[in-house]
Amino acid sequence: MRISVETLLIVASSGRMLAQAVKNAGLKPLVIDLFADLDTQDYAEDFRQVASLSEQDLAPAVDYFIERYAVTHVIYGSGFEGYLESLGYLDSRLIMLGNHPEVFARQQDKPVFFSTLDRLNIPHPEVVFSAPDCVGDWLRKPMQGQGGVGIKRYHAGDGAAASVYWQKFQAGTLHSALFLADGRQVQVVGFNSQWPVRLSETEEFVFSGVVNSADLSDAHKAAITDWLKQMVAAFALRGLNSLDFIQADECIYVLEINPRPSASMQLYDEDLLHRHIQACGEGALLAQRGKAQLLVGLTGYQVVYAEHDLIIPAHFEWPFWCMDLPKPGNMCRAGQPLCSIIARQKNLQSVVEQLLTRQQLIINKLEGFDRHGIYSQR
Repeated sequence: MRISVETLLIVASSGRMLAQAVKNAGLKPLVIDLFADLDTQDYAEDFRQVASLSEQDLAPAVDYFIERYAVTHVIYGSGFEGYLESLGYLDSRLIMLGNHPEVFARQQDKPVFFSTLDRLNIPHPEVVFSAPDCVGDWLRKPMQGQGGVGIKRYHAGDGAAASVYWQKFQAGTLHSALFLADGRQVQVVGFNSQWPVRLSETEEFVFSGVVNSADLSDAHKAAITDWLKQMVAAFALRGLNSLDFIQADECIYVLEINPRPSASMQLYDEDLLHRHIQACGEGALLAQRGKAQLLVGLTGYQVVYAEHDLIIPAHFEWPFWCMDLPKPGNMCRAGQPLCSIIARQKNLQSVVEQLLTRQQLIINKLEGFDRHGIYSQR
């Protein structure tokens, strides 16, 4: 039995990606997020901007959509890592098309997550849960982190906190695997390459971009698929999720699972939204149509971060390949996301080059405005 819905509530720190997917699937998206970006508003039937994803801030917006639209189903996106109680609230009010809050919480409980990997004999960089006193290259990572924010290199004498753990730094190439699950079985949608950006001395591992291409051997892909089968069963994962991992020579190390639709979702066709709904709502994986369909050749997605504080100018003309467009008059601080860009080319090098070129075009275009959003010729 296929689940049938016409209107979906989307709740995320940024709801544009899911709103676009819902709209492309012929459904009506209602959005609650932190930014109310211009393109999010265009895709949404209606939206509400909130100050945070706390239950206190979400409740009035959720009430509004239930009362006005009689919405019954919700899909959540990024941003709930620090608001686990809010997922429980959403689950109490609506039918959740995503991992159950307890499943999501288990991914944030790092002792549980890594002990499960150990039990399954799945390799990962060494982790400890008290400050290491041995010599070595360690990272200090937040327990409930997202997108690499807050990851710092550890130095002896750094203060400890209950909300962090330590992981041995592992050099290598960053990858991810986008996959669908029904709590028992897994379908790998695609393997991706991704990369971080260094925003400051203390923020050098922040997510920057991803492309749907990965230089992995068939043996590595088979091993990762086997690990995913074990992890899906162990954690009861459902719907769209992604696995982050590092390739170092002939070895692969698991970093984490993102138990929600990730940015790499938009590198593939919009059928993923329906497959996510069915996997979550009916506990069934729709039949794959062979290899996942790529949009056009290879596709890359990248976040553009502000190089300095600036106010978004009025009537600023964003190129068509920009997304997550901030409203005019918004203050964007140095190091904060400015917008996102997308590129499609025939090979990996061309995708990366086009992303870099487009990023610089946006930066150069905004350089014509001062920090108050006023144009000034120089």
